[in-house]
Amino acid sequence: MGTTPGSPSAPLCTIRALALALPSLAASVAGQTAPDPAHAIWYRHPAEVWQDALPVGNGRLGAMVFGRADEERIQLNEDTLWSGGPYSQARPGGAAHLPDVRKAIFAGDYLLGHELFGRHLMGYPVEQQKYQALANLVLTFPTEGEVTGYRHQLDLDGAIVTTSYTQGGVHHTREVYASPVHQVVVVRLTADRPGAVSFRAELRGVRNQAHSNYATDYFRMDGHGTDGLRVTGRSADYLGVPGRLHYEARLQALADGGEVRVLRHELRVEGADSVTMLIAAATSFLRYDDASADPAARVDAVLRAAAGEREDELRAAHFAEHRRLYRRASLQLAVTEDSRLPTDERRARFAGANDPAFAALAFHFGRYLLICSSRPGTQPANLQGIWNESQNPSWDSKYTTNINTEMNYWPAEVTNLADCAEPLFTMIEELAVTGAEVAREHYGAGGWVFHQNTDLWRAAAPMDGPDWGAFTTGGAWLCTHLWEHYRYGGDRAFLERCWPVLEGSARFFLDFLVADPRTGHLVTNPSTSPENFPGRPGNDPFFDETTGFISPGTTLCAGSTIDLQLLRDLFGFTAEASALLGRDAAFREQLLAARARLAPMQVGADGALQEWLEDWPQKEASHRHISHLYGLFPGGEISLDRTPELARAARAVLEQRGLVGNGWSSAWKAACWARLRDGDRALENLRYAFGHYATNSLFSICSGAMQVDGTFGITAAIAEMLVQSQDGDLRLLPALPAAWTEGSFRGLRARGGFELDLDWTAGTPRRVTIRSALGGPCTLRLPPGIRVMGSLTDIEADPIDAGRWTVQTSPGSQRVLELARQERG
Repeated sequence: MGTTPGSPSAPLCTIRALALALPSLAASVAGQTAPDPAHAIWYRHPAEVWQDALPVGNGRLGAMVFGRADEERIQLNEDTLWSGGPYSQARPGGAAHLPDVRKAIFAGDYLLGHELFGRHLMGYPVEQQKYQALANLVLTFPTEGEVTGYRHQLDLDGAIVTTSYTQGGVHHTREVYASPVHQVVVVRLTADRPGAVSFRAELRGVRNQAHSNYATDYFRMDGHGTDGLRVTGRSADYLGVPGRLHYEARLQALADGGEVRVLRHELRVEGADSVTMLIAAATSFLRYDDASADPAARVDAVLRAAAGEREDELRAAHFAEHRRLYRRASLQLAVTEDSRLPTDERRARFAGANDPAFAALAFHFGRYLLICSSRPGTQPANLQGIWNESQNPSWDSKYTTNINTEMNYWPAEVTNLADCAEPLFTMIEELAVTGAEVAREHYGAGGWVFHQNTDLWRAAAPMDGPDWGAFTTGGAWLCTHLWEHYRYGGDRAFLERCWPVLEGSARFFLDFLVADPRTGHLVTNPSTSPENFPGRPGNDPFFDETTGFISPGTTLCAGSTIDLQLLRDLFGFTAEASALLGRDAAFREQLLAARARLAPMQVGADGALQEWLEDWPQKEASHRHISHLYGLFPGGEISLDRTPELARAARAVLEQRGLVGNGWSSAWKAACWARLRDGDRALENLRYAFGHYATNSLFSICSGAMQVDGTFGITAAIAEMLVQSQDGDLRLLPALPAAWTEGSFRGLRARGGFELDLDWTAGTPRRVTIRSALGGPCTLRLPPGIRVMGSLTDIEADPIDAGRWTVQTSPGSQRVLELARQERG
């Protein structure tokens, strides 16, 4: 599925046509004196630490730009450079021990179940492979005189970082962008005085210095011809898995005037008018089970094509392709004096009403990152997107699927970036292959299963330890993204493509589910509510032989709430897909019968939704995971209208967990508050995230480490505050905070094939535009007291349910509705 890695995501002829239709943009950022508060991140100083550097990316190649005037660092990544090579974690024969694990858990001997799971059902190796850094481009400039007029800026609309300053009477401009069309990172250096561009460049490899005693990630740095540099190397062996990837990064300098020389592995430019450097990179990765490609040939082809274009042509094609996606949706909120400040100062001052446009900037930044880190033909966005400076990144910068990978793609459908989810869909299809072996060997089941983490090689077995690895519904959660894609777009061919994946996941759980001996309900066993340790009697700290450290207790249980919520969704939409596609009616009935037997959600004695079958407390008062609220968001089983008692119980959970957590936790809570139609509480969580769990560049922070999940989650939460469609109706401004009295959005999508534009003033929607891709009725839910004005042709007001209006649409049609507050007679 998708395109070949390294190929542009849209035909080059189309991109060129788009570029010709756009005005000249070559100097749009460099000459900008007032950055758009909703579309620019900028500083008056260089980034001091890596996570505050400004990111560019084309889905495959990423760069973090520091913006230093004396010695610039541009840190580089290629999304298939990981440690190790193709491998499997599956443990043959593990299924023989599953009955003993279940017996212990049902008997309440959770520590015995934990021990047996660790000995017989954990994958081997217990850990997985690591995402790796590629190289650093280091540019050393002559330092003569004071630097004045400095600005370091990321233009989200152009996907270009510009660093500009004056030194020694010369104004210097440095621009960096990652072209999705030509598959190169472009570094452009210019000055306002002829012959004033001089520097030394090194393309430096990265080695695992922290573990150099066993690292095998050696690299070579060489000059290449008379105008280039290159780094070549091999991925590291890790956990007994041989490094199978070979890689190459290569730079070519194209100077206008002056002299270019290569001295060993250093490139020197003296007295040029301008210089354009093209950086290409590739590995030998072909797919998760094949690492036999030729990186040098790939780099040759890319550089040969890019070097044949003028820089203004490269730039115009890059702008056009980026804006094809970026300009599909936008959000405008009120601009204040604080909105004009540099981004780091805005973040420090943000209190909600003082700078509404800051929320719009965060909304756009999440969309920007998804475009830059996930395109057809690339890998999905991992914990850090595609940006990573370390050979030992936090949590290996993998794909963590007990919330993080899913959150990465929450904005994809609603903010009009469905194409960017294609790498996720491809990964799910690949996990269905590797997960079939795990289902058979670990659980004696058909279909496929996947747990809480994977890597480039699509390892699917339990990892880290039983407390984390016993989460068997990671694959089921991923399948919800396939169904949501269909709900938004109605693409029957896509549903046909996904049917084997949906069917396989559901078949596994039909085999895996077991009756609770106390109630007869079907439950998962073993199970866990991700990373949360129940405060049940006897769940005391112990030394875990699997992990080799003291565990706070064990998370193992039977039938966690999130497991059963996910399976009600999986069985429900797989049955619906079966009916739509005319597939296997007997299987469909089996799914619906099993769904009816799943243990229901329960409300505890404290009024909060139970996280487990038993009414246990939790050991950590404000635990970051709110897993049992999956049914509220992103799921839709809990509803203010359909299940008010469960909605109240979900609200009690949010009240109990409070604001403390981390970046992605704040984003999830904000989205849940939006589902409860409490915009002020949603904004409160966003404000807390910006103040406590965000870098100056607006990346999210988790336990001190940069991650992208919370950034994406904030974008999704903001969209959820503006429009909701999970129950079939389109609810406008369902959770508008008081601070957002006026604004507009363009291009947000709703389930059913609808795309919306909306303007509001004084907290009241004034005009909505509905574009229908599929046709059929569009049912609007308007805020109380708001009605449709003017012609009501093909529009019907619900005679009983005030605020509910049905608009008839046809495929490809557009309707513009004027809205107003109904005057009381």
